[in-house]
Amino acid sequence: MFPEQLKALRTGRGLTLAELAAKLNTMDDKISQRPNTGPQIGSWERGINTPSYLDVYRLARFFGVSLDFMVGRNSQVLDLSDVFALNNQLVLEGHLLSGKERAAIYGLIKGYLQGKYPQKQPAAAADTDEDVTLPLN
Repeated sequence: MFPEQLKALRTGRGLTLAELAAKLNTMDDKISQRPNTGPQIGSWERGINTPSYLDVYRLARFFGVSLDFMVGRNSQVLDLSDVFALNNQLVLEGHLLSGKERAAIYGLIKGYLQGKYPQKQPAAAADTDEDVTLPLN
């Protein structure tokens, strides 16, 4: 799960392997270890090599996610309705969303899902003028 999470986070930020390595190497932290390289990170994404705990920690700090998220232990299911309703600030690709933008994006997502998964229309109520015969046991 870690390789998929790392690749999704990196590509979601629009970073190449070399760019991510360079950014990790310039992080201001007290963790002393060898510099990261693009090929090294690529081997983590392909599952060929496994990063050290400190490397995973630095990646989690860089992307602003938890260690659990990095290793695919997402124990929390988030309902997007709740996310949009909370007073937390939402950011998309570095842009802080205004209230109007949040509402518009939520409407787009909701409309998309309603179009993709239309709800079945409730059955029409039966006429009350008809006789109903119940079987006798």
